[in-house]
Amino acid sequence: MTSRLYRDTGIVLRTYKLGESDKIVIFLTENHGKVRAVAKGIRKTRSKFGGRLEPLSHVAVQFHRGRDLDIVSQVESVDSHGTVFGNLDAMTQASSLLEAVDQLVPDREPVPQMFKMLLGARQTLLTRPSPLVVPAFLWKLLVAEGVRPQLDTCVACGEGSGEDINFVAFDVQQGGVVCRSCRAGFAISPAALKLLRDVLGGRLGEMLDQAHQPGPQTLNDPVLNEVAQLATRAFEHHIERRLRSVSLFEQH
Repeated sequence: MTSRLYRDTGIVLRTYKLGESDKIVIFLTENHGKVRAVAKGIRKTRSKFGGRLEPLSHVAVQFHRGRDLDIVSQVESVDSHGTVFGNLDAMTQASSLLEAVDQLVPDREPVPQMFKMLLGARQTLLTRPSPLVVPAFLWKLLVAEGVRPQLDTCVACGEGSGEDINFVAFDVQQGGVVCRSCRAGFAISPAALKLLRDVLGGRLGEMLDQAHQPGPQTLNDPVLNEVAQLATRAFEHHIERRLRSVSLFEQH
């Protein structure tokens, strides 16, 4: 008989109450994809789970497989995420990352690349906090889904040019930049287009540093906001629903 017990590492995406003392916990796991499981008695004062199953927790879990919902049998913290919960901006950004993954990933479909991406974004949020973390993650998720934005030629007419000023808008429906003649969609500045190219062109680490360090090379807020708003619109267009936590993040 096949054992109903299995182990995996995961990140808690969200939780919600079940009955008087339990919670349903949604994990993105490394090997089993998105898993929904009941943590029995977690809301009791002396729960064996303690605070280890809060959103963004990185944990090693033993599950008992059930018909509709699995059951959390054991859980151990892999590392701490305490620094996030003392910072409202970081908490809001964390919520945005987790909601985006929760909306995108179907249940029980292994997505090891997605898990690795979320783990990396989580680590970046903890160690190198930046307002660029969330929009960069959304763009990277789209690329992982096979929806890479077209940034070097007009998606409407195919015109390409070394002069970024010729690209004046981003059309989320067609998935790329638009030239002045074909203008449609949302306006995009040369600086925002350059940042987006850098984020998706292998220079994300450098851009994260620029986004939160003072100095002449620091990315300014309007450029970051532009890239963030475009990321949200493109991602919401792809999943065909709104991201509530991302909207809250953009208001900060």
